[in-house]
Formats: sequence, C-alpha cells, structure tokens
Amino acid sequence: MGSPAAAPLISLVAVLLPFLSLQHAVAASSAGLPNCPTSCGDVSSVPYPFGIGAGCYHSPGFNLTCDTTGHPPRLLLGDEAVFHVLNISLANATVRAARIGGINITSFNGRAAWRGLGGGPYALSDGSNDLVIVRGCDVVAQLTPGESGSGNATISGCASFCPSMGSSYELATVGRCTGVGCCQMSIGFGLSSYDVLYRRLDVSRTSEHDPLGPPFVFIAEQGWQWRLDNLDEMPVPVLLDWAIGSTPLGQYKRPLDNSTCSGNAAPSRSACKSRHSSCRDVTTEVRSGYVCDCQQGYAGNPYLADGCQDVNECERPEDYGCFGECINQPGTFQCRCPPGTQGNHTQRNGCAISPLPPASSSSTGLSVGIGVSSGVVLILLALLIVVLARKHKHRRAKKLRERFFQQNRGQLLQQLVAQRTDIAERMIIPLEELEKATNNFDKARELGGGGHGTVYKGILSDLHVVAIKRSKIAVKREIDEFINEVAILSQINHRNVVKLFGCCLETEVPLLVYEFIPNGTLYDHLHVTGPRSLSWHDRLRIAIEMARAIAYLHSAVSVPIIHRDIKSTNVLLDDTLTSKVADFGASRHIPVDRSGITTKVQGTIGYLDPTYYYTRRLTEKSDVYSFGVILVELLTRKKPFSYMSSEDEGLVAHFATLLTKGGLTDILDLQVTEEGGKEVEEVAALAATCITLTGEDRPTMRQVEMALESIQASGGHLAAIKRSEQDIIESNLPTTQGARNNQEVTRIYSLENEFMLSARYPR
Repeated sequence: MGSPAAAPLISLVAVLLPFLSLQHAVAASSAGLPNCPTSCGDVSSVPYPFGIGAGCYHSPGFNLTCDTTGHPPRLLLGDEAVFHVLNISLANATVRAARIGGINITSFNGRAAWRGLGGGPYALSDGSNDLVIVRGCDVVAQLTPGESGSGNATISGCASFCPSMGSSYELATVGRCTGVGCCQMSIGFGLSSYDVLYRRLDVSRTSEHDPLGPPFVFIAEQGWQWRLDNLDEMPVPVLLDWAIGSTPLGQYKRPLDNSTCSGNAAPSRSACKSRHSSCRDVTTEVRSGYVCDCQQGYAGNPYLADGCQDVNECERPEDYGCFGECINQPGTFQCRCPPGTQGNHTQRNGCAISPLPPASSSSTGLSVGIGVSSGVVLILLALLIVVLARKHKHRRAKKLRERFFQQNRGQLLQQLVAQRTDIAERMIIPLEELEKATNNFDKARELGGGGHGTVYKGILSDLHVVAIKRSKIAVKREIDEFINEVAILSQINHRNVVKLFGCCLETEVPLLVYEFIPNGTLYDHLHVTGPRSLSWHDRLRIAIEMARAIAYLHSAVSVPIIHRDIKSTNVLLDDTLTSKVADFGASRHIPVDRSGITTKVQGTIGYLDPTYYYTRRLTEKSDVYSFGVILVELLTRKKPFSYMSSEDEGLVAHFATLLTKGGLTDILDLQVTEEGGKEVEEVAALAATCITLTGEDRPTMRQVEMALESIQASGGHLAAIKRSEQDIIESNLPTTQGARNNQEVTRIYSLENEFMLSARYPR
C-alpha cells in the first residue's frame, strides 16, 4: 500500500493524464520526419509530407526552404522566392501562401499570365480566391486556362468602370471594391496557372486619364484587405489546394493509376502510412490525386506511421452527446449512466438514482433463489452480451446519423418547410433504401457528375427508377444550396419541372432523389456534331414548355420562385423530348408583397441578367432574360458562354446587332431557316424583347408563354402581348425603334458583352 503522501501525486497524475494525451496528439498532427526541422519564422508547424531540406519531404513539390536572410525568416514554397508559406493545413489539404505584387500587365489589349508554381501538387482552391482589378477605369480582365488547363473557355472575368471623364468620384482605398474604379470576382475553377486577357473597354481613355496610375490586377484569397497606397509592395495571399500524386488527367479525362487511391492501395506505394488512416480521391475536371485522412475517432498526421492518435472523447464528453459516465476506447468511446443510477445518459441530468430493492424476508430464501437462478444467469449472460453489443452499435449508428443530420443542415430544411411539416416526414428516405437502389453506389450506376457532385441511377423498393444526386463534401454554402433545392422542389407539382421523390441527410454527404429523366439535356440534343439537330417543331414546343414551367414558378405557386440559373444544361428531356426544368440549388423565394430582393449574384456566364449583376437586385425579369438567351440558343445553335463573333461580340450582343441591321440570317441555324418559315422571325423578335438590358422593358414569363403559344397556333402570325398599361412586346421590338440609331443599340449590347466576362464559370 502506498503512503498517504503519494495520494495527492496520484490524483494530480490522473488529472493531467488526459491533458498530456491531448498534447501528444496535437504534437503528432504537426510532426515531420525524424531529425527534420518543423518550424521556420512565423510558421510554427511544418507537417510531413512537407519538409525543409533534402530527405524531409514526400515528393517534388512538397519541398520547402527556410530563408533566413530576412527578419523574421520566411518559409518558401519550393526553392524560388515566389510564394512564402503562411499556413499549412493537413485536414483541409490546403496551403495559404503569399507573393509580392500582382499579375505583370505590360500592355493593353494583350495577354499576361499567372503561373503560380507551374503545376506540381498545387492548384488554386475552388471558390476561395478572387480575381481583382484595382484603380482601373473601363478595363476588363478575363481568366482562361493556362499551362495546366485546356481549351479557351472563360473561367472568370472582371470589368471595372469609372464615371465619364471630368466627373468627380472617389476610389476605394482598402478592402472590398465599391464598384467604382475596381472590381473583384470569385474564381470557381481551380488551376495551377492562368492566362489573363486584358484590355480597355473605352479606347479613348489612356493611362494619362487614370487618376492613380496604371491599373493593378492580382489574384487574392477571398476576404483579404488590400490597401491602395502600397499595392506593389504588399504580399498578396492565395489559398492553394494540394494532393499526393497530382497529375493532369489522361486521355478521355481518365485519372492515371498512380494518382488515385485505387492505384496506391498497397501500403508500400501509398502515402497514407498510419494504420488508422484512409485514402480519399480529390479528382477534378483537369487533374487527379489523393489525400490521406485519419479515420473517425483518430486525429493527427496520417502520412506518418502511428501519426493518427486516438481522440479522447471523454475529455469533452458533452460535445459527443454523453452526459453520464464516459469510458474512452480506441477510435470510439462508451457512455453509460454511473453505477447506482439509471435513465438516459444522452440527456443532461438524464441519469437518476436507482430505487433500492425491497429487503429480503429470509436469507435462506435468498440463497435458494440464487442457487436456482444461477444456471439460468450463466446461460443468459452470453445472450445479454450479444444484445448489449448490438444495442451499443445501433446507438452509435443513431448518434452518427443525428450528427450528419445536423452537419447537413437538417434544421435549415425544417425551417424552410415549417408551414408544411408533413413534407419533411414524407420525403426523408433511409440510407439503407438508397444503398440497395444503387448497389452501394456502384460506379457502374453513375450517370455523370460535375463540380457539385455525382448522379447515380437507382431503383427504389416501390420500383420507381430514380436519379440520386450525391453532393461532394463541401462548404456550408453548397449544403445550404442543396437544402434550398429540397425545400423548393418539395412544393412544386408541374409536368415540366423535375419531380422530387425525397432526400437523405443521414450520410456525410447529403443525397437528393428525383425522377429519372433518361434522354439527357437540351444542351446535349442541341449541340451535336453535324448539320442536323432538333427539328424546329421540337424546338418551339420545348420553348413553350419551358415558358409554362417558369411562368408557373413565378405566378402559380403560393410563394413565387425565381430559378436564377436558367440554361440549356438545366433543361432535361425525357423519351418523348418533353422538357423538365431542373437544378434549383440557386433558386430563391420572393415574398408576394415584394417585387424583388437584393442578394449575392449567382448564375452562369452567357445567361446571367446584366441588370441583376450590376445592381444585385433579383427579380422575375432576371429569369426572363435567361430564357431569352435560350431562345437565341435555339435559333442559332451557338453556345452563349463561349461564342465570340469576328467583331469580338458575344452571342446576345451579336444577335441584337444583326437583328437591328436586318442580317439575322447570318447567324441563324440553317435547319431553323429551312423549317421555321415566318415563325422564326416572330420568335427572334420575342427573344429580343426578353434580352432587353432594362428589366422593366421585358415581358413577364406569362406574356412570353402566351406569345409562344400564339406563334405555334397561328403557324406564322405573331399575336400581340397585352398588359394593363401598354404593350410590352410592341414597344420593345428592335424593328420599331426608329428613334434609336444603330450605333446606340450596338453600344448598349457591347456593354452587355463586356458584362458577360464578369460571370462565373458554368457548372
């Protein structure tokens, strides 16, 4: 037996033991290889696979250099002083780094480049960085893929405007742009390098007219506070994603074997060295790779042997829903009511003192009872252990599902459907049902995917064929968009709107289940190789069906809905080519007593309403503009987000110019000209009213629907669209604009063309 003096020491050790265990786990999470430095200057943690010096890092690209020539020392990414490291995150697989100055623009109407690190394991983090123009008047910068990408598609763009010469105005000097003399736009497509197309919008304005010198263009992390007075000297931070085995995608966009988890399954080849680690693919549209994570219940550095240490949940048991006695176990924990109590240990004060059993009348009777029951107890003991183990497993699975429900914004769904509580109960589909429907999400069941997730084909137990949308592990904003889509689709019942069957929030990534539309999108059918596509009869009918669906959203539901992302890839076609409007992730409710709301700009390049973009005022007329762009797309078979005329005009601007000059046949699809007859001119005139830059001058979707139905019914005679005060269509047809000269129309639509460069990359 120990001495009494040892008792306080033992108690102190018992108190400090969990703390020391936590410190060990934290140290392990930031550890590098033995005998390798793990700090430099302001960076206190350099975790492996990164390393300083030869033999201390995993592979080329993860080598760091500690530059001690300055004070304090700087941690450089690679061997060249281009980027210096501010922070490294293993959990998020990101590096926050900074570089001095912006993109070197040597001349206007030319091309510059942002080369980053020239590839390797790094790429700009999707949606976490901005393209910024500062002290720029009437200039535009457009990002296209650089050495790490392919094609000439616009990834992001930004246009900066100033009042006319001689007008007084004040430029923003710090922080986010105010819209005068500067602009910034999110970069939603991460690459390791970019080409920058840079030019003036007003050729009459020269560098002598710029109030603070030449414009300054840079890529920076969202939320960074720049200062106008020392832009050339400030370190500009960016957020970079990294991956092990990061390589460009091979032919047909297939990842190479050595850049995915399947190709690194063998421990000798995989970078995931901890026995409690797992591998996760991070394949994008242009590159593939993988990262390592510690398994659930463990934390630390998965790239080191024994780097993932057990998380002691019992240090903060209430965070894990345990309000009783907590017992830590490897990778998990056990929670129960303390001895002598009973009740619900998952609730605060849920364990109460157990009532005492009644006193025995005879010790002899008690002995006999124990003797008789002892044999039964031994038999039942094994069964009890099995039952308790299953119950514990079931309880843990239930807690995990509840945690995922909270993580996947289940409370938000409950708020959105609060007035119709039956919707949530009817639409929640168990995870087991979806696993059976997709054969555990077999890759053979994949229908396609993109930046927001993957779509699987499945068959439910009631024999409904469904499409299951599985979102990626994403930021809170994307999960909010997912729940927003559920809440909106659950209240829509229209033959031309995709039907929602339900959703599942019990997994780490949320799932959405909607009707299976087997025949692809309108974009797929319209933009095919060869001279023939959809017939004119089908194109007109599809346009009418879309107009009916959007008009229904605007006026027939209890709370009007603005889709906010109308485009040909969001229109599905079934076996009979009946159209179904889909993808309501960006949609918004508009109260009936309001004409619009001010919100963050969302949409797709080429289809986005310029008025909404510049004012951030979202109204029903924004959907009208997007629908007008689809009418132009149906007439021309040109892609709105990539078309550029010989005069450097976008599709909408070029269409308006030719319609005004009477040369529309130069851009019309030959099949439309052959089959459409007089109807083509009337649909073109209607499209022109929809894409008018001023929202108030556009018709409503109900009026557009009636006009298209009249064109179809008359077989070539455009019916006038009436409204209470004036005829919108007649007042806005380009052929009646005698008072407006051709030069003015061309100028307006040229500005719209420049606006298109400020829209985001299409999903």
